[in-house]
Formats: sequence, C-alpha cells, structure tokens
Amino acid sequence: MPTWTAFTKLAAKDRAEALGLAMEELEPEPTGIGVFEIEDGSGTWEVGGYFIEEPNEVELALLAAAFAADAFVVSEVPDTDWVDKVRRELTPVEAGRFFVYGSHDADKIPEGAEPLLIEAAMAFGTGHHGTTQGCLEALDRVAAGGFVGQNVADIGCGTAVLGMGAARIWPNPVIVSDIDEVAVDVARANVSANNLDGKVICVEAAGFGHDDLQARAPYDLVFANILKQPLIDLAPDMAANLQPGGYAILSGILTRQSDEVIAVYAENGISLVRQDVIGDWVTLTLQKPD
Repeated sequence: MPTWTAFTKLAAKDRAEALGLAMEELEPEPTGIGVFEIEDGSGTWEVGGYFIEEPNEVELALLAAAFAADAFVVSEVPDTDWVDKVRRELTPVEAGRFFVYGSHDADKIPEGAEPLLIEAAMAFGTGHHGTTQGCLEALDRVAAGGFVGQNVADIGCGTAVLGMGAARIWPNPVIVSDIDEVAVDVARANVSANNLDGKVICVEAAGFGHDDLQARAPYDLVFANILKQPLIDLAPDMAANLQPGGYAILSGILTRQSDEVIAVYAENGISLVRQDVIGDWVTLTLQKPD
C-alpha cells in the first residue's frame, strides 16, 4: 500500500513546533509528524508528516500560509519491502578489526576479524554511516595503542554497535544508553543476537541521567555518536563522568562543526587527541588529562 509524505521548511523553532502540533488536526490524520532543525547553521527547521491516505493539499497550503512556511512538498512513496531493499544494498563494512555485517553475509567474515551482527531491519548505526565507522576505527586505534577499557559507556547508542565493539575486545561489561525506548529495544535485540548478554547492559536515559550510569561512573572511555548540539550540551556532564586520562570518542559532527565542538570540550577540560574525516563527517578522539 502506498504512503505519502508532506514536508515544509521555516525559520523559527517555535513556529515549527506549533505547525507540527497543528498538523495533528489534519484530515486525513498523519500517522507520524517530525520537527527537525536542519544542521547547516542556517536556523532553518523542517516539518514533515507521513500519511496512509493522500493528504489534503488545500489544508496543507492553508497551514503553510498561517505559519509563514514554505509550500508543502507532497510525495507518494511506493510500496517497498524496505528490509529486503536494505539487505540487498548494505554490504559488510570493515572498520579496523571490526566487521559489521547482516546474517545474509555471515559467510564473508574474515579470519581474525571481530564480527558485529546488525540485521538490515535495524540498519541505523550499522557502520555504513561515516560517523559509526569513524567511531569503530577510533576504538580500534586506541586499543591498538595499548589502551584497555575497564569501564566503558556509550551515550546515545542506537543499535549498540559501538558498545558491542568494546565488549568484543575487552573483558569488562559495557553500559549503553539511548533516550529513545525503541532504540533501547533494538540495542537489546542486537546484544542478544551477538551473544553478548551480560556483557552489554542497555538502559533508557538522556545523557548520563540514569542510576546505573551514575553508579558506574567515572568512565575511562565514553562514546557519544549523536549530533553537534547534544554533544555540546553533554560536555559538562562528560567532564564530570570521565576519569582523568579517560577518552571520549565523539561523532555525529559535520566537518564545519568540529571546531565548535572541540572548543567547548576544551573549555570543559577535555582536549583533542585526533580528528578523522569520513565524507562530510568528523570523528573526534579526545582525552581528559591525568
């Protein structure tokens, strides 16, 4: 069955959020609404809706005019088996010693690699995105340099691929968290699929805001593969929860955003060790001085 999308842009957060609320009153009713800041420094927000019936373009035009937004762009999305499509298009990824793959590629695991199974149905954060790949390569690099993570956390874990990578190479349990309940469920499913139950602990939390995270602090390695502004907001808590000599591996940062993130972390006592670029994305390896 086909579905439809309707997207627009506008220049103010409060109006974007109000427009998103107003879209809930449309007939036919959207099945989902998203309000997102476009990460290009322009202050532009995108508002979109998903529909199982064709939306009323007259109502959309009236809403756009009422909230001083661009005209909605309405598109029909063809009926597609997205899991099968992703399975065909996602090839395995090698990131240092790590090999990220779907079960359909289980026969391709190289000898000596650390395998990380992520199914196509759980494709966000599989390693195919430059941010995840960059974090895995940074993990491989610090480990190759002799660092052994004794107490590792992943904040905003998505599929838990980074936490699972750490749990594959080091003996102690790793804790991973995400603000999204669905992401935590996905993380737990991936942990079980990789036979890492008990070695990767999954909790639902915003930042370090969970009793289990606080009980384990301070950490000697923290991953945070999120976005620029949440990373900036996280900096003081990162400093409080990272032990002296500990590493922070950060990504979700566009190349033009890296200097700002580096500066904020430096102000919080966490200094740049290295930055690596994959496509438009930067991965930062930082360290808190002893």
